[in-house]
Amino acid sequence: MSGFDFTIPVLVVLVLVVLFAGVKTVPQGYNYTIERFGKYTRTLAPGLNLIVPFFDRIGAKLNMMEQVLNVPTQEVITKDNANIAVDGIAFYQILNAPQAAYQVSGLQNAILNLTMTNIRTVMGSMVLDELLSNRDTINDRLLRVVDEAAHSWGIKMTRVEIKDINPPQDLLDSMGRQMKAERDKRAVVLEAEGTRAAQILRAEGLKQAQILEAEGKREAAYREAEGRERLAEAEAKATEFVSAAISGGNVQALNYFVAQKYTEAFGKFANSPNQKVILMPMEASALIGSLGGIGAIAREVFGDNVATTPTNPSTPPARGRSVPGTGSNS
Repeated sequence: MSGFDFTIPVLVVLVLVVLFAGVKTVPQGYNYTIERFGKYTRTLAPGLNLIVPFFDRIGAKLNMMEQVLNVPTQEVITKDNANIAVDGIAFYQILNAPQAAYQVSGLQNAILNLTMTNIRTVMGSMVLDELLSNRDTINDRLLRVVDEAAHSWGIKMTRVEIKDINPPQDLLDSMGRQMKAERDKRAVVLEAEGTRAAQILRAEGLKQAQILEAEGKREAAYREAEGRERLAEAEAKATEFVSAAISGGNVQALNYFVAQKYTEAFGKFANSPNQKVILMPMEASALIGSLGGIGAIAREVFGDNVATTPTNPSTPPARGRSVPGTGSNS
């Protein structure tokens, strides 16, 4: 076997080794940086790539997908001196592989420390009540601050979230008592407002009832006065008619008018609540005799031309006649 026969296989093997050393396959979602003699030259994209063997080498293998970084629990002192324990989570994505590889040493550690520092800064400038009720505001402020600081590293902070805020147990007990007192106060206030509203409604109802009652009394008084007015007008017209009849010489109208009043007077004596027994002469002849006396008076006033009212000659005159309304016997 000659030396030439031995050299050819060695050269073939060396060529194959060089070819395999210059071929690089980059998986999807990753970028590789290439360094020549320790200096960055270019970035390999996903797929099959060729480099110069023995001169070029892979510097950093970077994951270009969005990644999750857990922020461990840390103590934070709020603006109102409340000591709380806070943890969180951060999402980031590498956009520029050379910057992420050569602008910062230990990318994840840098992002973690930057996030923790800004959590203490942002949450330390707020009181405890704001921390518990404004998580969205805290997350937005953290994302804006951390993303601005990490921009020079070629990464994009997509989300920063606060997971848990844990105050001490004694502070939780105080918050529970405060909430209970607040709810008790609200219940007392609502009960007082309900009582006041009920009293106002009752007063309004009483007021309306009194107004309606007063209007009813006023209307009744008006109707009563109107009735008395109508009665007085009728009385006046009746008196006027009687006076006209007497002036015309008709004594019967006067007799009718006086007899009506005479009868009404006796009715009032009978309906009086202070006297239950009335003793007086109530013979029919007494009333007729009285009408005859009135007729005699009318003849004296108006003369002999006035027509007289016939009396019953068979009726004897009343004995022991008394004045109407005296209630005594003679």
